[in-house]
Amino acid sequence: MFLLRLLLKNAFRHKLRTLLTMVGLVVAICAFGLLRTIVDAWYNGVEGTSSTRLVTRSAISLTFPLPLAYAARIRAVEGVSSVSWSNWFGGVYITERNFFPQFAVEPESYLALYPEYVLKDDEKHAFLRDQQGVIVGRKLANEYGWKIGDQIPLRGTIFPGTWTFTLRGIWDGAEAKTDESQFLFHWKLLSETIRQRSGRNADYVGVFIVGIKDPNDAPIVSQRIDALFRNSLAETLTETEKAFQLSFVSMSEAILVAIEAVSLVIVVIIMAVMANTMTMTARERLAEYATLKALGFSPGFVVKLLFGESLVIALIGGGLALLVTLPIAAAFAQAVGTLFPVFIVSRETMALQLLASVVVGIVAAAWPAWKMSRLNIVNGLRHVG
Repeated sequence: MFLLRLLLKNAFRHKLRTLLTMVGLVVAICAFGLLRTIVDAWYNGVEGTSSTRLVTRSAISLTFPLPLAYAARIRAVEGVSSVSWSNWFGGVYITERNFFPQFAVEPESYLALYPEYVLKDDEKHAFLRDQQGVIVGRKLANEYGWKIGDQIPLRGTIFPGTWTFTLRGIWDGAEAKTDESQFLFHWKLLSETIRQRSGRNADYVGVFIVGIKDPNDAPIVSQRIDALFRNSLAETLTETEKAFQLSFVSMSEAILVAIEAVSLVIVVIIMAVMANTMTMTARERLAEYATLKALGFSPGFVVKLLFGESLVIALIGGGLALLVTLPIAAAFAQAVGTLFPVFIVSRETMALQLLASVVVGIVAAAWPAWKMSRLNIVNGLRHVG
C-alpha cells in the first residue's frame, strides 16, 4: 500500500507533464481500439456465417445468373437438407448515399435456413402472404425510422423502375454478430415483373443457398453439386458460406493490412513519447535515486520505482482509453450507418488495448530503469536538478 501511494505521488509530481502524457495515451490507445474494431467489423460477415450452409454460384462470376431449375437437382444431392435462392437487387432509397443490402429471396425456405433472424410469428405470416411485402433487420429499420406498414419505394438500377414495398416485419439478430442491415423481399415479385417487362431471364437466380445435414460433409457435398453441372452452359462453384464471404473480404485485404499497420504504428509512437517522459523523470531524480542507494536500498528497488511509476501512468491512461472507446465506437457506428452491419468493440479488442498499455509502460521504463540501476552514487549526489 505504501509503495502504491509512493508511485502515485511520483507519477503526479509534475502534474501537467503527466496529464499531457496520459492524454496522448488515451488518444493512441483509443485510436488503436477503434481501428481494430473496424477490422473486426469488416470480418463480421465471415464470423456470422453458418457451417451448415453452402453457397452455389456461377463458376464464371457472381454477375452471371443460374437457372432456377437447378434447385430441384441440388435438392436431390446426397447430404443436402434444403435449398433456397436469392438475387441481389441494388435499388436506391431516396439517394445513392443510402446504401444497404437488398435481396429478392424465396421467403419460406430462406428464413428456414437463417434461424438467427428472429421474426415474430404474426409478422412472418404477414410477409409470406403479401408478395409486395418486405422484412428488414432492426438496425436498418432504426436507421431510417421505418415502422410496420410503411411504404418503402426503391428506384431500380439493375432492374429499372420504381418498386414500392410494404414493411411487414422487422427481425432481431439472435446474437450480437447477426447482420440486422438487410432488406428482403419476394423473389417471385421480381421474377413476375421481369417476365411482364421483357419475358427473358425471369427464371434465373443469383445464388443458391444450400442447407446440409452434416457440416463435416461440406467439401464432398460441394463437389457433388458442382459435378452435376460440369460441362453445362452454366457451370457452378459451391463453397461454404464462410469461404463465400471471405472472397469479398479478400478484395479489400490490402486496406485491412494498412489499417492494422497504422494501429500498431500509433502504439509505437506513444511508446516513444512515454519513454521520453520516463527518461526526463529519471534524469530529474538522479540525486534522489543516488540517496536511496546510499541509504542501502538495492538497485532493484530503484528499478521497481521506475517501472511502477511508468505502469501506473500507462494503466490509468489505458483504463481511461477503454472508457472513451465505447462511446466513440457507438458514435462512429451511428455515423457510418449500415456500412458496417455490426460494429461492436469486442472483449478481445479491449484486452489488446490493456495489453498495449502494459507494453507501453514496460518498454518506456526499460532504458531509464537500466541506467538508474547502474547509477554511481557519488555522481548522482553531485547532480542538481
